[in-house]
Amino acid sequence: MAADTHLSTSGTGGGAAAVRRLLLDNGALTALIVLVVAMSALSGDFLTTDNLLNVGVQAAVTAILAFGVTFVIVAAGIDLSVGSVAALSATVLAWSATQHGVPVVLAVALAVVTGIAAGLVNGFLIAYGKLPPFIATLAMLSVARGLSLVISEGSPIGFPDSVSHLGDTLGGWLPTPVLVMIVMGLLAAFVLGRTYIGRSMYAIGGNEEAARLSGLRVKKQKLAIYALSGVFAAVAGVVLAARLSSAQPQAADGYELDAIAAVVIGGASLAGGTGKASGTLIGALILAVLRNGLNLLSVSAFWQQVVIGVVIALAVLLDTVRRKAGATPVAAGTGAGGSKGRQAATYGLAAVVTVAIVGATSFLHGGGSSTANPRIGLALSTLNNPFFVQIQSGAKAEAKKLGVDLTVTDAQNDASQQANQLQNFTSSGLDSIIVNPVDSDAAGNSVKAADKAGIPVIAVDRGVNKATVDALVASDNVAGGELAAKTVAEKLGGTGKIVILQGQAGTSAARERAEGFAKGLKAYPGIQVLAQQPADFDRTKGLDVMSNLLQAHPDVQGVIAANDEMALGAIKALGAKAGTSVQVVGFDGTPDGLKAVEQGTLYASVAQQPSQLGKIAVDNAVKALRGKKVEETVKVPVKVVTKENVAGFSG
Repeated sequence: MAADTHLSTSGTGGGAAAVRRLLLDNGALTALIVLVVAMSALSGDFLTTDNLLNVGVQAAVTAILAFGVTFVIVAAGIDLSVGSVAALSATVLAWSATQHGVPVVLAVALAVVTGIAAGLVNGFLIAYGKLPPFIATLAMLSVARGLSLVISEGSPIGFPDSVSHLGDTLGGWLPTPVLVMIVMGLLAAFVLGRTYIGRSMYAIGGNEEAARLSGLRVKKQKLAIYALSGVFAAVAGVVLAARLSSAQPQAADGYELDAIAAVVIGGASLAGGTGKASGTLIGALILAVLRNGLNLLSVSAFWQQVVIGVVIALAVLLDTVRRKAGATPVAAGTGAGGSKGRQAATYGLAAVVTVAIVGATSFLHGGGSSTANPRIGLALSTLNNPFFVQIQSGAKAEAKKLGVDLTVTDAQNDASQQANQLQNFTSSGLDSIIVNPVDSDAAGNSVKAADKAGIPVIAVDRGVNKATVDALVASDNVAGGELAAKTVAEKLGGTGKIVILQGQAGTSAARERAEGFAKGLKAYPGIQVLAQQPADFDRTKGLDVMSNLLQAHPDVQGVIAANDEMALGAIKALGAKAGTSVQVVGFDGTPDGLKAVEQGTLYASVAQQPSQLGKIAVDNAVKALRGKKVEETVKVPVKVVTKENVAGFSG
């Protein structure tokens, strides 16, 4: 029964062959060394104490999730639910502690129990219900995410201060998430290498039928394995929420894929039977170093996804090459007497080589990057929305005009990813930072760190809570929502039936615009809201949701959408009704939205002039970094654009 995975080789083929074998048998470690050396050579900001600690913090949540997934993959299973279970566990903690007065210790216990319960359900469906692991955990992914949204009502819940300290540092330098990652990694290594259930994982993954025939109670072991995965997911959720000072119902979305990638990159096989906690940690560090380094090099978030996909493919290819080269798994303690000693020596040698090469490359940089031009970072919530693309365009044009080096990042509506990007900006010593928060609460800790470092911060489009910014450049989302409600109500003559397409649950823009819609409609009691459904600021979802609503409400006369993308999707669903029997009002004033207004299918768009937001944000960032006074709030007026005035409007 294999308790760990080590590779032995027979014979030697000289020094070159030995080096080749060393590289093949330690592919993930080799890749990590190459990445660290490359990033150190390419960016003078990479090799700093603050940035290296950032890498550890940014790897923590993925690593903790991945340790739990390692158990499952070693046993030839898969767990797609860990990201959603992490979000649900954190939501349960925050909800019970802040809204129901449950003692924090008990609330943390409830979060862990939530993770265990989700894992047990997964294990039961797989072991006793005979569902494929992919299907069972995919179902839990949806259930856990839905419960998180139900409990939180789609809004972030503030974390208790006593738990939020998990996102702080010990002794003023060691980040607590890194310490938790180390503890959970040691626990995972102990379970895999020193316990009965760990040996059972390898046996089940190696040959489940043989394990059953040898007397192993496979079904009960699977329950325990998936329960362990749930525990690690719960801990990861608590650490993530502590970093963000709030439980985000949409947190850790897609993190299950990062966790699986870390395990595979670390040398585990999806066929089961192999895998180590140390390999998983290296895999998580590789992903963190990649993202951190690519951010420092101003590589687009879109290309970052491409790079990470290539790395995963290369990791699997390396495993195939290694096996074809003749490496054979040997059980720990069975004929591989010195393997652990050799492995320790390998890690030690790798550390020495890395330090030596990185030390040499550091001379390429005079202690950090420098430039004659001011350096500003722009952290956008997403670039998958034309509104924010226009903010970027306005900011870039103004930066070029003023001779500013502008670095733009895309958080893809992930508050945790944006926190990482803001940390990278701070550790890089940028002259100023502009942030368009995914969530106003979640950005608070990162902005505090920038404030502490003396870096001016400008918020654009959305404010930052629990932290001080030098200026807020924004339109008023609530006032804009009221204006949208007034526009559609007056077009319908004060009476009529409408539906509302809401934005992505949990985002401040969605909440504020919905609040504005509600306020505006109070003045028109003759307007009946037939339904309100989220379409996540997405055109395709707007099409699907509107198509469904038309089946239930064919007599609808008006639509308010929280952005132009959803409005355009609704127009597609309405067909010939759009602009004739059904009036649609959007929000943002994007180019496609304005084109639809000109064509008459979209009655109006509440335009925020996003290009102006980007331009003014850069202007204020430059003023702030030069020590000039800036206004605390700079309001860019919204404007209702209809067919009558669209020709003269410029965003």
